[in-house]
Amino acid sequence: MALLMFAAVCCAAPIGNAISAYVALATGGQDDDGIAEEGSAADIPPRMLTAYKKAVQHVGTHVPTCQGMRWPILAGIAKVESNHAAGRSIAANGDIRPKIYGVLLDGSGAGGNTTAFHDTDAGTWDGTSQGERAVGPFQFMPATWQAVGADGNGDKRADPHNADDAALTTAIYLCGSGRDLTKRAQLKAAIWQYNHSSAYVANVTGWIDQYTAATNDPDLKHVPGKARTVLEAALSQRGVPYSWGGGTAKGPSTGFCCSPSGKSGATIKGFDCSGLTTYAFAKAGIRLPRTAAAQAHVGQRIPAGLGPWALKPGDLVFYAYAPGHDLTIYHVGIYVGGGQMANAARPGTAVRLDAVDAMSGYAGGARLW
Repeated sequence: MALLMFAAVCCAAPIGNAISAYVALATGGQDDDGIAEEGSAADIPPRMLTAYKKAVQHVGTHVPTCQGMRWPILAGIAKVESNHAAGRSIAANGDIRPKIYGVLLDGSGAGGNTTAFHDTDAGTWDGTSQGERAVGPFQFMPATWQAVGADGNGDKRADPHNADDAALTTAIYLCGSGRDLTKRAQLKAAIWQYNHSSAYVANVTGWIDQYTAATNDPDLKHVPGKARTVLEAALSQRGVPYSWGGGTAKGPSTGFCCSPSGKSGATIKGFDCSGLTTYAFAKAGIRLPRTAAAQAHVGQRIPAGLGPWALKPGDLVFYAYAPGHDLTIYHVGIYVGGGQMANAARPGTAVRLDAVDAMSGYAGGARLW
């Protein structure tokens, strides 16, 4: 909640009981099939994404000197604050129903609040006169909204329960008097202003980075045949949550408990690393075994000693605790080219592009055509 006025192992064989990203993904919010929309991220409802993009287009009218505002910044805030209004309906005009309310900030300790905030809006925005609650998909305090709320959908009313209004207001607030958000330090300062918490800043910037990566589409026009089919399938899943044991040839699925680090996929619909490769290669008519170590024995092996530059787009990329000993392989990705791979890295992340050297223990690859 933003009080604006105030201050691993990827995919081993299934076992029981057995951050680049900064917080575990909440469940829900993605489309049923988990497919990314418009090269963005699959956990953002299309109408919310529209609100973020509209806010970026119009923020310059309010803060002409602001630089570097982009939709992944707004998405990072909204992901942490409300999971992009998950579980709500979003009307064509941006109205969100049911309305989103935070916990009552009465100092009781519920939801982690220990300071009481007295009512400032007679319940106009937060639905209660007994105190204050943060409101809307970006969780504004009512008093803050009264001071900075902006009309983003053109109905001449600023409503924190409207996606367009809330997104534009957040963009204006983060821009301040004219920040350059292309500079990491200024971006972090803007997020800190939104919520005075180092953990919160790390959480939000982690999501911003993931959504930014999701907007960068590799050039696949020279990738031939089945390799291109595999890559397009894998990249279409960017933003789908990591789920230990999740993913089948048909798409994302709930996983099970637990990874060696104790993370459960039982309530998360998504992919682990070998679930993603299983899905992507199935789109090209290629059936893979389910675990990373087993997948290393399919196709033509590319020895680790040749280095990552021996890989071609569409190749499987393996990582092992003891490179050279395939029984210790713990992770697999799909090489995209340019030193990058499509990757479901670990619990708490989502499918994304990563550098091949983002994982430790490079153990070569495999080519299946």
